[in-house]
Amino acid sequence: MKKLLLLTILSCFIISCENNNTDLVIGSSIGIDGESSEIIVGDISNQQVWIDYMDAHNERDLDKIAEINGDNWVGYPPNGDVIRGNEAHIEFLDEWFKSPANPRWRVKWMIANKGIDNQGEMVEFLTTGNDITFVDEDGNEVTENHVHDITFDNGKIINISVYSKPIPTEQSEE
Repeated sequence: MKKLLLLTILSCFIISCENNNTDLVIGSSIGIDGESSEIIVGDISNQQVWIDYMDAHNERDLDKIAEINGDNWVGYPPNGDVIRGNEAHIEFLDEWFKSPANPRWRVKWMIANKGIDNQGEMVEFLTTGNDITFVDEDGNEVTENHVHDITFDNGKIINISVYSKPIPTEQSEE
């Protein structure tokens, strides 16, 4: 009986470890034409790229940030601006880092995914939840929750859209 139980457990383990190379569908997107396409699990190595990127921001390492950015980098901060190009991004960050704002980021979660874009190309994405703490214009330390939607091309970040909300306060939780 023990041998049968052991054989059953080992068989289940071996079957569960089998790599069937099918993509795990985790959602879908609706294109401009109204057509639905699958979103599947992406390359989780992009998570380390993001952690390195955020560490470079916290360390004010503009060279490292520029190295991780793709040449055609585009950023959409939560204020509605558009920052186009690696050089423009580095100039923006240099000014911000020299300001009294002193921004600091903490990565809280990440989801790697990929899907077909409007041109029919497979694109790698990473969606992340981060806290940013900075000093506002009145000298107050503020923390906001940010969601970053990041697009990768050959391991380089080419697009970031940032969505922001204030962190809940004790008063707002009552």
